Amino acid sequence: MSYFPTFLKFDNKKILIIGGGKIANDKLTHLLDFTDKITIIAPQASDMLLKNIDQNELKYLNRCYEHGDIKEFDIVIAAINDIPLQEKIFNESRNYRCLYNCVDIKECCDFIFPSYIKKGDLTIAISTSGSSPALSKQLRIYFQNIIPDSVSKFLEEMSHHRKTMPKGKHRMEFLESKAKEYLNTWSNK
Repeated sequence: MSYFPTFLKFDNKKILIIGGGKIANDKLTHLLDFTDKITIIAPQASDMLLKNIDQNELKYLNRCYEHGDIKEFDIVIAAINDIPLQEKIFNESRNYRCLYNCVDIKECCDFIFPSYIKKGDLTIAISTSGSSPALSKQLRIYFQNIIPDSVSKFLEEMSHHRKTMPKGKHRMEFLESKAKEYLNTWSNK
């Protein structure tokens, strides 16, 4: 079964990453585009991960995972090589109201990390539901090259119009017209 595409608001969400290697750092890097309410638990951490922790003033617990560590978190990511521990944490997560993701066992994932593009307020997520991460990556690169950096400025203007114009048919038609006009500038280049 495919994953349902959704965008989560992280304002009041606490995230835990278990692991200190490259994959943990990759997950952290993606999450930092959206929040800094992240805690990392790992007995060892790569230099890159430690740098990200320090630069973003994140909480780091330099130790192994302990049963119960996940109970205060909304989202838990296990980026560890220990498959039995990934399963154990997944089973524990069923006792709490948290979403769980691990790197090796698709059946134990409440969600997956899509390939995505982020330019200002524009976020486009691409997923093959795990069938082909390579295709997701290539599609991300393709669309990233098509979408101009000016989209951030355009979205700021559109946001201003939405806030200042009265709701109704005129605003809807105006915004639709502006969006079509902007997209047409892409194909004229």
